[in-house]
Amino acid sequence: MRLRALLETDALGLRLLGGEDELDRTVRGVMTTDLRDPSRYLSGGELVLTGLAWRREPADSERFVRILTAAGVAGLAAGEAEIASTPDDLIEACARHRLPLFSVDETVSFASITEHVVRQVSSERAGDLAAVVDRHRRLMTSGPAGGGPEVVLDLLKSDLDLPAWVLSPTGRRIAGAALAAPVGAVLAGEHLAAARTGRREPHRVTAGGHTYSVFPIRSGGRMTAGRDVRETVLSDWLLAVEADAADWPAERLDLLQGVTQLIAVERDRRDAARTVRRRLAQEVLELVQTGAAPAEIAARLRVAAPVLLPGLGTAPHWQIVVARVEWADGDIEAGPVAQALLEEVLVDPDATGPEPSDRIAVAHTGDEAVALVPLPAVVTGTDEATATGLHADALLAAVRTPLAAGLADDGRLTFGVSAPVHSAEGLRGALEEARHARRVAAARPGPVCAAGHQELASHVLLLPFVPDDVRRAFTARLLDPLKDYDHRHRAELIPTLEAFLDCDGSWTRCATRLHLHVNTLRYRVGRIEQLTGRDLSRLEDKLDFFLALRMS
Repeated sequence: MRLRALLETDALGLRLLGGEDELDRTVRGVMTTDLRDPSRYLSGGELVLTGLAWRREPADSERFVRILTAAGVAGLAAGEAEIASTPDDLIEACARHRLPLFSVDETVSFASITEHVVRQVSSERAGDLAAVVDRHRRLMTSGPAGGGPEVVLDLLKSDLDLPAWVLSPTGRRIAGAALAAPVGAVLAGEHLAAARTGRREPHRVTAGGHTYSVFPIRSGGRMTAGRDVRETVLSDWLLAVEADAADWPAERLDLLQGVTQLIAVERDRRDAARTVRRRLAQEVLELVQTGAAPAEIAARLRVAAPVLLPGLGTAPHWQIVVARVEWADGDIEAGPVAQALLEEVLVDPDATGPEPSDRIAVAHTGDEAVALVPLPAVVTGTDEATATGLHADALLAAVRTPLAAGLADDGRLTFGVSAPVHSAEGLRGALEEARHARRVAAARPGPVCAAGHQELASHVLLLPFVPDDVRRAFTARLLDPLKDYDHRHRAELIPTLEAFLDCDGSWTRCATRLHLHVNTLRYRVGRIEQLTGRDLSRLEDKLDFFLALRMS
């Protein structure tokens, strides 16, 4: 906006004292100050409002005006609430430096002027930004993306002072400045929960002491009317801005919706780029499942390796991850959702550079998604090639909280991870291993569960396949007496038993962990033995308690 427009607004109570020839200057902001040297807080284009508390003698006016002029401010407005009239020395200094000077009527507050300027400037910037976004959308839909989402986020920050981020459903930062991982997970989780309950968009979230507004980015700009939200909620990106959009005018909300549509174009481009990798995974999966010759599978892997790991000189190790999304009513096609989720879950949250999912190939069949993950061989000091593989616990920790919110009470995500294999001959076994691990995960409680190949060689392999009635009878016989006693006396026998077994029966370590005297611990263990008729010094009884706790 121009200084002239401010002067023409009667409600602002401004009177021009000098600088009529400079009224076409652009006002980019407003600042109120009584500092003798406010230069560090000025960036140029501001209307400076002052009560003249900095002025102690006439010479101060020259110094103050010189500082404002050097900073490139648009104009100066002096309040008359504390003085009879604007000092002549200030008027003369502004005239010498060609700085427009206004007086502010004592009946008008600086807050009123500030609010007016900010509202007008924001409206103009929003209009300018809308034009830029529209132009950028046309460029992106007709040719290569000019910088992707980062360009749009930079515009939001520079033109509307809106810090913004593009996040995945797990809270991973796809675009935008650095953002603490816990904050991203909270934003994603709250957004998914709000979407599942049908709350109106955008969703307001408080995280890390800041308020954010979250907008869904729907791939292809698809509408959700008439569609089950579960088909898309776990795969859509989201746009988070650090602001409360509750009181935004319709124009600004429309602008942000335009931004989400623009970013959706880039999302669709990335999805299209995954087509080749998905097809490679599908071909390998079909060969493995139909029992094709290892030589044929190896030939297909030699084609896949350069696509997934450009520049790699030798064939990598491979690992297979199997995931399944299941809904209570079973009426939703879950395969594509599981595929998109697995592509996201397998991305290192700390990865930088080009699109990290370029290293992952995921196919889906029915409700199951299967990922073929290449692992570059690492040569050790003994010249022996090894591979560092994925671990189920690490994958689970990164995604459990936000995805659980999206799955709500009627959905489950389970996945299993195979051991790394170094040849085509091992892929069939790796696929079965990953599927078996997923079944182990599915037998556990909770909306998001995972299991790895390490667990297939321990007791946990047996537990999922124990009939439910046997499990209930076994755990009830051992644990119900302890639970009843805890309920009546608040004795914490169950937590004591868990800690005692976890400490391998060590009295000292267990007492330290529970912050108890050893004699108190001995009393509790004696009570456990009395109630159950078992002896915790015997290996067999320890094992029975251990299994009962795992199955409960």
